[in-house]
Amino acid sequence: MPSLFSPVTLRDTEIRNRVMVSPMCQYSAENGFPTEWHRVHLGSRAVGGAGIVMTEATAIEPRGRISPQDLGIWSDDHAEALEPITSFIRSQGATPGIQLAHAGRKGSTTRPWEGHDPLGPEEGGWETIAPSGPYPYPDAEPPRTRTMDHDAVTDVIDAFVAAAERALDAGFEIAEVHAAHGYLLHEFLSPVANDRDDEYGGSFRNRTRLTREVTAAVRDVWPDGKPVFVRVSATDWLPDREAWDLADSIRLAPALAEAGADLIDVSSGGTHPDQQVPEAGPGYQVPYAESIREDTDVPVAAVGKVTEPTHADALVRNGRADVVALGREHLRHPQWALEAAHELGAEIEWPVQYGRARFE
Repeated sequence: MPSLFSPVTLRDTEIRNRVMVSPMCQYSAENGFPTEWHRVHLGSRAVGGAGIVMTEATAIEPRGRISPQDLGIWSDDHAEALEPITSFIRSQGATPGIQLAHAGRKGSTTRPWEGHDPLGPEEGGWETIAPSGPYPYPDAEPPRTRTMDHDAVTDVIDAFVAAAERALDAGFEIAEVHAAHGYLLHEFLSPVANDRDDEYGGSFRNRTRLTREVTAAVRDVWPDGKPVFVRVSATDWLPDREAWDLADSIRLAPALAEAGADLIDVSSGGTHPDQQVPEAGPGYQVPYAESIREDTDVPVAAVGKVTEPTHADALVRNGRADVVALGREHLRHPQWALEAAHELGAEIEWPVQYGRARFE
């Protein structure tokens, strides 16, 4: 079996190893534009040896942001501002990826360290959109949440397409569609947030329609040789009500592959604050990724408190995941991949500037 530090090829794109920097919101953009913080944050993880460096959730339109400080790609100027970052990531041998996102009813809030409170119009807040309602995310009411009509659904698909085209111009090699964590596409998937009675609600096929259409639309404009990922929440963690669960995710995965997804990035939760997440131990979400991989043969990324190199390597060697995504551990250790390769006895290319620090 391949190891954590073996290359992986998706379509025609060879990725130097199976370590991915998981998307992590930094809440440090200015009107959607990256700042020096993003250049250093993302660039240092590329220097640190990761195979894939994925941006935070990047809004496809202004109202698709979680907070006013979210990264965005709704204009050509945003793409131009991101290009130096992708160029540097590639220069370090890593593969740059972008997570294309829309916050839906979970938008228009302050940053986490400011309370994650709803923003009113006088505070720079905006009207959010959702599949059903008009009701916002529970316990976090923004100014107003508007139910999307058919034209609004079409507009969102078009915005994803335009964002993907700009991402390509900016030099990204992987496009990830964000359909997890209770944001807009996940809201359509889950009966907890979707009670529509049109072709985008009700049955499993209807509730999954928008995610499938967005994936296919992004695939249509993304080069044939470059991969498309989709991030999903494998479960809503709401066992006591009708909700999205692992069986739904397993059922969805081959449909996403048919729509053009090359890898499913498997996370969980986010639809409702009453979610019942069990005590989160190391790799607590890995069984979801493993189940999707076993039942569908679609490549997966596993994420969730994977911190130890031996654990991450075992996930790949034992065929439980094709890629291992680390979030918080990359915040603690930007050079995690270099350190992990040393611990595992794997050969990995170091930046020449860091050569004097290379482990013997």
